[in-house]
Amino acid sequence: MDAQGRGQAGDDNVDPADQWVFDPNTGNYELRLDPTGQGPARPADRKAPGRRSARNPGAGGGDTDTRPLPVQRGRRKDDAGEPAAGGRAARRAAERAGSAAAAGGAAAGRRRPKPKKSGKRKFVYWTAGVVGFVLVAGCGTAYVIYEQLDGNIKKVDVGEENSAVTDGPVNLLVIGTDARTGKGDAGYGDSGSVGHADTTILMHVSKDRTNATALSIPRDLITDIPDCPTKQPDGSTKVIPGQQHVRFNTSLGQEGRDPGCTWRTVEKLTGVKVNHFMMADFNAVKDLSNAVDGVEVCAGKDIDDPKSHLKLTAGRHVVKGEQALAFVRTRHAVGTGSDLSRIQLQQQFVGSLIRKLKSSAFSSPSKLLDVAQAATKALTVDTGIGSASKLMDFGNDLKKVDLNKITFATVPVLDNPQDKATVILDEAKADPLFKMVQQDHTLSKDAGKDKGGKKSAPVKKAPPELVRVDVTNGGGPFGAAQETVDWLQNNKGARLSTNAGNAPEKLSATRLEYAPNQADQAATLAEWMGLPKSALKQTTADAGARVPMKLVLGKDFTAPGSPIEAPTETPEGVQHVNADDKNICAK
Repeated sequence: MDAQGRGQAGDDNVDPADQWVFDPNTGNYELRLDPTGQGPARPADRKAPGRRSARNPGAGGGDTDTRPLPVQRGRRKDDAGEPAAGGRAARRAAERAGSAAAAGGAAAGRRRPKPKKSGKRKFVYWTAGVVGFVLVAGCGTAYVIYEQLDGNIKKVDVGEENSAVTDGPVNLLVIGTDARTGKGDAGYGDSGSVGHADTTILMHVSKDRTNATALSIPRDLITDIPDCPTKQPDGSTKVIPGQQHVRFNTSLGQEGRDPGCTWRTVEKLTGVKVNHFMMADFNAVKDLSNAVDGVEVCAGKDIDDPKSHLKLTAGRHVVKGEQALAFVRTRHAVGTGSDLSRIQLQQQFVGSLIRKLKSSAFSSPSKLLDVAQAATKALTVDTGIGSASKLMDFGNDLKKVDLNKITFATVPVLDNPQDKATVILDEAKADPLFKMVQQDHTLSKDAGKDKGGKKSAPVKKAPPELVRVDVTNGGGPFGAAQETVDWLQNNKGARLSTNAGNAPEKLSATRLEYAPNQADQAATLAEWMGLPKSALKQTTADAGARVPMKLVLGKDFTAPGSPIEAPTETPEGVQHVNADDKNICAK
């Protein structure tokens, strides 16, 4: 039987786990198979001394198994360092003969030569992945067969053919659908549908691969869905018309929309360019949790949800299969009973799953193979990563991210005053959050600290009534100066702000000039406007009592209240947790 569980001819059946060999040169396990599931063939002109040739029926007599054997740990080799020729019967005959040549071959076999690299060898360096997160976080490496994994993976052409590996940041869209497939799924899901985007996470991996941010998007968020070109079975393209002010989860499944429609909706909502998507249905949670022998979760109180059928007592539990699915689906018995409470359960579950896969419990090649099989069977991906080799490159590129540098956050929302069953975007919090992702800023808890690990000292700020500033337009939108003054006076209470008209020169970047004795006023205004340090220009001499600061709006200015530079810390009021936090409990 080979590593895929298929029977083979002859009597060389072995446990697949026995075919994994540790390579000390790479520190990884390697599956020693050729394209047909056997070891590398010997050169035609080499024969083991003192033994009959398996290639010459006349020499060996009878029906000798001519297939070369897999190279495995503990196998004897001849004195040339090649795998011993012939089948099992031939090996045993040579051992019984006890010839000097055979003995010499055994001695030489203790020094295994370094395996030769071959383009024909069909294995893949696999960073085990679980619906995007585990792929990025990694859980070790293993070698698995190309053909098996390629057959597992489903793909959709969304009209984007992005490379699996890029030098810049990577934005992976992870979609969990409510589709029902297979047995035992009655009672949840949308029968006969491709599913809706019920769980959607935009995972941003930084350019330097040191951190990642996972933004959960509420399914009941009211948003706009753009026009969406979709590939049809006959190869043609059909444009699905967009809709305004509809639930986010209808970006998939409704009106024939495919994952590319969710992709475009997320880009429109966040302003972040998506590189790839991964999609899985309900079965993914069941299969993956079974493959890892369960995932530890925590309940801060007794949970009894008749809708999801989840029953847990307060404390820690290991869930898998149907119970794991019930955990990530439940909402009525926790928090506010909303989808936002369910999102927090899902973040807890995924963080715990990643921690388990990175633990020593998953150093076993056979366990990694189980996880790889379950993950690839669960996935539907875009064509850019639509093969085992492309997923290999993609995972290998992203595996550097440390677990304690992965931050989960939820897109900030408010209750929809027109429909209590839905939510709307909290723009005051969401805009700076999106800007952090756009500009590749981390949400990690270490952000805002100096190199010594200490928090930067706060700067003294002046009260609004003492902020005196002249505003000019040096490259912003038409009327930007007056709009900014109105905002400063009415929204911030800065009554001493004045519209000074157009600036004498155009600037590409907004600039604030202030005197040393106006530093507290500048700090207040910079915080309001979201100005980067590079925008602050301090003069050498102090200013008079009634002399204003000078704010020149450059081409980078869009609107008052919209920060020019992304914040360096998670905006206040944005729900966020670290993937390495083991103390999160559902309440």
